Amino acid sequence: MAIAPIRKKDKVLVLAGKDRGKQGDVIEVDRVKGRVLVAKVNMVKKHAKGTPQKPGGIQDKEAYLPLSKVKLVCPKCGKATRFKVGTISDGTKARVCRHCGEMIG
Repeated sequence: MAIAPIRKKDKVLVLAGKDRGKQGDVIEVDRVKGRVLVAKVNMVKKHAKGTPQKPGGIQDKEAYLPLSKVKLVCPKCGKATRFKVGTISDGTKARVCRHCGEMIG
C-alpha cells in the first residue's frame, strides 16, 4: 500500500505562480489528473446566470493547482517539508517530517 503524499485537510504551501508563498488547507485531491484544490488560493472569477432561487453575478471560487506546485507543511514545526515514510511501533507506515521527525497526520 502506497502512502498518499498530500491528503484532504492537509496544510500546504504554494511554491509557484501568482499565489506563491500562501498557505491553505486542501479541499480536494485529484490523483488521476495530478491536481489539488486549496482553500482561498488560486481564486478565479466565475460568471453565473441567475435563477429564481439564486441570484446571478460574478462569483469567486478556487481553481485547481498542479500537485507539483504545492508542498506539505508540518503541523508540529510549521515548515514546508518533503516527508519521508517511516514505521510506527505497530508496523504501519506513516508520513514523517524531515525537519522535526514527528509524524504527520
